[in-house]
Order: sequence, then C-alpha cells, then structure tokens
Amino acid sequence: MKKIGIVGGGQLGRMFFQEAINFDVECHFLDGDKNAPCSSISPNFVNGSILDFDQVYAFGKNKDVVSIEIENVNVEALKKLEAEGIKVFPQPHIIEMIQDKGLQKEFYRDHGIPTADFFLVNNRNEISNYVSEIPFMQKMRKGGYDGKGVTPIKHEDDVAGGFDVPSVLEKFVDFDKEISVIVARNEKGQVNSFPVVECEFNPEANLVEFLFSPADVSQTIEKEACQIAEDLIKKLEMVGILAVEMFLTKEGKVLVNEIAPRPHNSGHQTIEGNVTSQYEQHLRSIIGLPLGDTSITLPSVMINLLGEKGFEGPVVYDKLDEVTAISGVKPHIYGKKETKPFRKMGHITIIDKDLEKAKEKARFVKETIKVIAK
Repeated sequence: MKKIGIVGGGQLGRMFFQEAINFDVECHFLDGDKNAPCSSISPNFVNGSILDFDQVYAFGKNKDVVSIEIENVNVEALKKLEAEGIKVFPQPHIIEMIQDKGLQKEFYRDHGIPTADFFLVNNRNEISNYVSEIPFMQKMRKGGYDGKGVTPIKHEDDVAGGFDVPSVLEKFVDFDKEISVIVARNEKGQVNSFPVVECEFNPEANLVEFLFSPADVSQTIEKEACQIAEDLIKKLEMVGILAVEMFLTKEGKVLVNEIAPRPHNSGHQTIEGNVTSQYEQHLRSIIGLPLGDTSITLPSVMINLLGEKGFEGPVVYDKLDEVTAISGVKPHIYGKKETKPFRKMGHITIIDKDLEKAKEKARFVKETIKVIAK
C-alpha cells in the first residue's frame, strides 16, 4: 500500500482523500488547524505547522510520496526530503517559483508562454516609475491568495493606496472571459488536460461564483488553451496536477494569468462531470499510474458556497433540503464548523444533459441556499 503525505488538510485534501480510498492508498495529512476539514475523516491527521521546517520534514520522511494542497508551505523541508530520496510532487523548486508571482511571470516570458505585460517593483515608491503605464493590477509577489493581495491602480492617485511590498504590476487585460484548464503530467511524461471551463467571479469577494463546463468558446480557442496548458506543464517538467487560469481577450487571444500546482477550485465539477476527477488524476500522476480519461460525461455548473455577509459563528446551511430536491444537484460540504463572510464552506455541482438547464438550476440554487450562522 502506498503511503502519501499531504501537506495541508483543507477541503482539497478532503476531496483528494475521498478519491484515494478507491485506490486503497494510505493518506496522511498535516495541518495547523486541529479542526481542518481532513481532521474529521482521516485517521492519519497530524495537527502541526505546514510552515515549520522540522514539523514538515518529520511528517514527510517516512512517506512514499509527499504532495501539497496549498502552496504556502515550508519548501526547504520539502527540498531536504527530496534530496533524501522521498518523491515530492509537485517538485519543491516548482512550488518555490509559484509562491512568487514575479518568478511566475518571468518564467512565462522566458519560455514563450503568452501572458500580460508586466513590471516588477520592490516597494510602493517604485510604482511611480510606471505611472505612464497605468492602468494595471498590483499583485503582491508573495502571500496573496483568493483575490487577497491584489489591488487595481487605475489612476495616479491610486498609487498612494498600493501595497508597499515587492509586487508585480500587470497591465490591465481587456478580456471577454476568464477560463481555466486543469492539466496533469506523470513521471513518465504523459500529459493530459481537461476541457476548458469558464469562470464567473463574485465582484465583491473576487472568488469564483459560477463555473461552467464546457466553456462557451470556439474549438480553436479550446485547442489553443489546452495546448498552452500542456506546453506549460511540460516546460516546468512538473509531476502532478496544474491549474492554469487564463484570460480570453476581446481580440481572441489566450493569456495565462496565474497557475496553481494542485487541485483547484476550477476543477471541482470534474467529480460529477468528467470520467476522471481532478483529484483522481492528481493521485494517478503522483503514484505512477497512467493518466485517466478527462472527457466530459455531462455538462455541469459549479457554485461555491460562501459564508453570507453579516454572519459569523457555527455554520447552518439554510434551505439545503430545498435545493437537494432538484435533480442533478450534488452538494459537497467541507466540514468547516465556523462560517464567516465569504469563507469557502463548500460547493454544489449541478449536472444536466443541457448546459442551459444546468445554468438555470444553478441560478436558483445560488439564490436559495444561504450559508449562515446559528
């Protein structure tokens, strides 16, 4: 039996574990929150810091494979494990590069991956050197996630409110859609991508609100986006699963926005909507199995369940019974005990033979179910 250690024990680890059970793989999880989503379902949950060198190293040293479900981990410990012969996927140097949005952007530029123009600054004062390039998005090089650490600079007056940390200044992209491709690569170099999905964001929380599979794009764009994702993971020589978030511009260009070297929010719908889920694909890729069939079985829409504004405390899923009475509605509750505004508490996938019908059901579900507190 393979013994896999996952650094991080959140909802991504939880869904990974649910798939790994089918392969009789022993999964261990390390997380700093003793009530993390994996804590209630895994007998091999360890409460410890994913940023502490000693704790990450001790956790990983007796595993066959070590992987992650979040990028913000102690990379030096993973490097030591790798040097001692433990398989670490994705490889630590790739995690280290992806932790820094500046290094990400430089990798795209240096390897011919299409992306928006950008500038690198060390502090707020240096932004003034690029006022002629306004508008742009300022992105903290390190520490940002789920829309945090990102702010628009639309006018010169906005510079004073920018982040005073090393950052990427990324030229605004006049995009038509935001799309995503999940791609995987195993140790033998086999690469396979999932069909393109379309993301619709909550403008206030800057989180995905709806995800549509398949995306409403031409076959040409579908082929181009998948090719870019496959080209990227090959150039990284990465083992594991990679989410590639992209912009489709109004001129029909596909530009890479950001990448995540792990299962991703834009792949949740694959559990019900594809032959192989992103979690099974990640498992296959890191334990040396052939990659699975990524074909869509049914059109699907995914909704993130976010904590409602104005509610904080023990969670209640109001009207869950009403929405689960609808055919094709599949809830995934992450097991988080406490809700707060915009916290990801779960997701719901809606599958239907007709994507438009799935969208109609999804809009109703979104308006009906509410994540509130007791």
